[in-house]
Amino acid sequence: MAELTGNTNSNSTPQSVESKLMTVYLAYAEDERCQHYLALKVISGTSLYDALNQAGWLEKFAELAEWCEQVKDVATPTAKRWHVGIYAQKQPLSYVLQPFDRIEVYRSLSADPMSQRKNKSRG
Repeated sequence: MAELTGNTNSNSTPQSVESKLMTVYLAYAEDERCQHYLALKVISGTSLYDALNQAGWLEKFAELAEWCEQVKDVATPTAKRWHVGIYAQKQPLSYVLQPFDRIEVYRSLSADPMSQRKNKSRG
C-alpha cells in the first residue's frame, strides 16, 4: 500500500505568504508493503521537526513522535539510532529546510544488510 498525498496548500493563501512558501517532500516506508509520500508547502525557515508536525506525521506515527521527543534537543545525529534525514543524510530535528528537500523517515532494520548479504553468499 502506498499513500500519496498531494499538495496541502489552499487557494485562500494571501499573496505575501505564498511568496514565502516552499515545497518539501516527505517519505516513510513503514515496511516493504506500506509507504507514505507527501508533498508539503511550508514557510521558509521551517525546521525538519516542524514539517513532520505540520504534515500530521507525529500524530499518525506514535513511534516517530516518541523518538522525536527523546532527541529533539540533540544537535548531532548518532549513527545507528537516527530515524530522519534529508536525501539519505542524517540531520538534526532543528535542521532548517531548503526548497524541494526530501525528508526521509528511516525504520529500524531487523538485521544488518551487509551481514545478510554475507550470509547469503556463504550458504
